[in-house]
Amino acid sequence: MSAFNMIAILGTTASGKTKLAVELSRLLNGEVISADSRQVYRGLDIGSGKDLDEYQEIPYHLIDIVNPGYEYNIFDFQGDFLTAFDDINQRQKMPILAGGSALYVDSILKGYRLIEVPENPQLRASLAPLEHDALIAKLSALKPNLHNTTDTQDRARLIRAIEIATGEKEHADNQPDWPEIKPLIMAIKWDRAIVRERITQRLHERLEEGLIEEVAQLHASGVSWETLYFYGLEYRFIAQHLKGEINRNDCIQKLNSAIHQFAKKQETWLRRLERNGQKIHWLDGTKNILNQAMGIISKAN
Repeated sequence: MSAFNMIAILGTTASGKTKLAVELSRLLNGEVISADSRQVYRGLDIGSGKDLDEYQEIPYHLIDIVNPGYEYNIFDFQGDFLTAFDDINQRQKMPILAGGSALYVDSILKGYRLIEVPENPQLRASLAPLEHDALIAKLSALKPNLHNTTDTQDRARLIRAIEIATGEKEHADNQPDWPEIKPLIMAIKWDRAIVRERITQRLHERLEEGLIEEVAQLHASGVSWETLYFYGLEYRFIAQHLKGEINRNDCIQKLNSAIHQFAKKQETWLRRLERNGQKIHWLDGTKNILNQAMGIISKAN
C-alpha cells in the first residue's frame, strides 16, 4: 500500500467512525489509533464513547493511558501518536486513525511541529496582574488562528497556553523531526436530520448504560466539578445536574441540543479541512460504508 501509509476515518459524532475503523483493521491487518481528547482518560468510558466492546481482537492505541486530573494536551497526543504510528509501521501493520478531536486530527494531518515547553516563572509573573480579557488578547496575538478555545475559559489553562505559544515562537527554528505520513482520508457523511436522530438515540442509550452514575463516580473518586466541565459536553451538563443547578429533564434536553450544535461545528471543520487542500473521500452513511471504503482503498493502491 505504497500510495498511503495511514488511513484516517473522520466524521461527525455518532457517524460510526469506530465501527468502520475496526472493520477496516480486520481486513487490512490494521490497528486503531484514537484521536479523541477524552478517551485517553481512564474512567471516562460511557461519556467519551469508547465502545471498547467493538474492538474485540483489534489492538487500539491512545485509550485509557492517563488518569483523570492529568492535563493531557496536544503535545502529549502528538508524541504518543508518533510512537504508536512508528510501532505499528515497524510491525508492518496499517495505522488507522479514528478521529476524534479536530485539533488532534489537525496536528497530524497538517504536521504541526510541537516542542515541549517547561514552566516559565518570569513570564508567569508578568502575566499575573493581567485581567482575563487581556490574557485572551495576548494569546490571540501569539496564535491568531487559535483552535482550542477551551483554554480561554480557565485562567490557569490560559496562562499555560500563552506560555506554550511563547515557547514555540522562541524555538521556531528548532522543530522536531517529522515522519513521512501519507494519509488516505475518508469521512462518513449522513443527512443532518439522520445525524440528529443518531445523536439523540445514542445519548439515551448512554444514559441507560449509566452515564450519570459514571460522572457521579468520577467526582466521588476525586475529580473536581471544574475538571469535569473540561471533559466535554456530557460531563459538563451532567455535573451541573449533579450539583443541583439543573434538573434531569433539562439536563438531557440541553445536552442533546448542545451535541447537535457540536456536530454542526464538526461538519464545518471537515469542509474547511477539504477547502484547505486535504483530499477527503466521502462515504454515504445510508449505503454500505465498508464496501465504499474498500472500493476507495482499492483504487488508491
